[in-house]
Amino acid sequence: MPTPSNPSSGATGGIPDDTGAPDAPVTGAATSTTPQTGPAAPPGTDAGAGTAAGAGKSPGPETGKVAAGAAALRRRPWIAALFLLPALVVLGALVVYPIGYSIYRSFMDADGSSFVGLDNFAEIFTDDGTLIAFRNNLVWFVVAPAVCTALGLIFAVLTERVRWGTAFKLLVFMPMAISMLASGIIFRLVYEQDPDRGIANAMWTTVHDTFADTAPWPEARPRTDAPLKAVGGGAYLTRETVDAASPVSLPLVGIPPKEASDAAPAKKAAKTEGGKVTGTVWLDFVKGGRSEHGVIDQQEKALANIEVEAVKDGRTVAKATTGEDGTFTLPAAADGATLRLPAGNFAQPYNGVDWLGPTLVTPAIIGSYVWMWAGFAMVLIAAGLAGVPRELLEQARVDGASEWKVFRKITVPLLAPVLGVVTVTLMINVLKIFDLVYIISPGATQREANVLALQLYLKSFGGKPDQGAGSAIAVILLLLVVPVMILNIRRLRRESRR
Repeated sequence: MPTPSNPSSGATGGIPDDTGAPDAPVTGAATSTTPQTGPAAPPGTDAGAGTAAGAGKSPGPETGKVAAGAAALRRRPWIAALFLLPALVVLGALVVYPIGYSIYRSFMDADGSSFVGLDNFAEIFTDDGTLIAFRNNLVWFVVAPAVCTALGLIFAVLTERVRWGTAFKLLVFMPMAISMLASGIIFRLVYEQDPDRGIANAMWTTVHDTFADTAPWPEARPRTDAPLKAVGGGAYLTRETVDAASPVSLPLVGIPPKEASDAAPAKKAAKTEGGKVTGTVWLDFVKGGRSEHGVIDQQEKALANIEVEAVKDGRTVAKATTGEDGTFTLPAAADGATLRLPAGNFAQPYNGVDWLGPTLVTPAIIGSYVWMWAGFAMVLIAAGLAGVPRELLEQARVDGASEWKVFRKITVPLLAPVLGVVTVTLMINVLKIFDLVYIISPGATQREANVLALQLYLKSFGGKPDQGAGSAIAVILLLLVVPVMILNIRRLRRESRR
């Protein structure tokens, strides 16, 4: 067996392999005979580390200055505090002091002269206006962020597939450049009840009138001494039962003669055999007032397309519609019944939806908020979508996954952190919503659209100002916002650790 070389000679030894030949020399176990040209490492310093440091570029003067500055700040923390002092003063004056004073003021009476304890909090939880504000804030908190985030996600995904996606993103994001006040004024006009002024009702009435029939004579009505009387819902009913032996006269007024100028002259209905009931509906008026009431004049106009119903014991037994000459014929079942002219004959022209009425005012205002903030959600989600690895999406498509499955199983999970940030940010935003509600909702329905921030303003600066109760609402609003903010901060910290 070969013998290892003598360590004292300065040569490196070799470890034999299976054939007995020495293997590669073992370095680091023996002392090199090469003389050292550099200075020896100081005591307590790792030689390997020193070699690695020496192999790199030596620190420049700028690096040394930065390190020296950091060391000086650590030795003298008051320097850092001095730089932070202006920001701390502004933060204390604009945030800390108002919060502290509002908490103090919430335990005082309206003018702040005496301590009332929790009376202000008890009052706001029993006040109908504040309870409505709580309800509406809950609706805002649940609906508005979810709708904005969903639309932002859809827009961000779809605009990646079209050539003009950038232009579309610009259009969707553009409302963010408008203030809440200006947006409120815009949508106050959009939601106008009059279709000639409000674009929402102009579009709605156009669609409605395309598919629905309008009333033939919306302004018609009987005279007070006519054989017709008004019943509930805008319909008219004959005062007496009808007889097949004599034609029925149903005169109406209230229609301007020029609107009936193209109508055919009214004709008196003829008697028929078989017990059928006949009659005439006409405009019992001639320009100049030279006609006899209740009697068909040759100059008077027929009212065509009027629906007539025969009613017995509250049940409709027959129906007919007046012809061009105003006459109608009902089957024998109508003999002895009362005749009814349904309200549909006289319904006013369709004027659209009362968007700012008590029922729809909150959804309408949420719609204006979504119009503004969907672009914000889209931009943030699109930025997150740009960081999604395209290899994963392509691999899923190669494996046979549909676009919906790729979206649901890959895109959405990878965007979950961004979606969470967008949703929580919008939640904090809607808890403080004020100006849109104040501007858009009319005075008559402002109570139904009320939110906490608006209720705070009305309580503090309204007709009977009570700044104690207003401060209590501010404290409650703070308690609602803080948990959501803490949740958002914790999420951001977790994401930064990853």
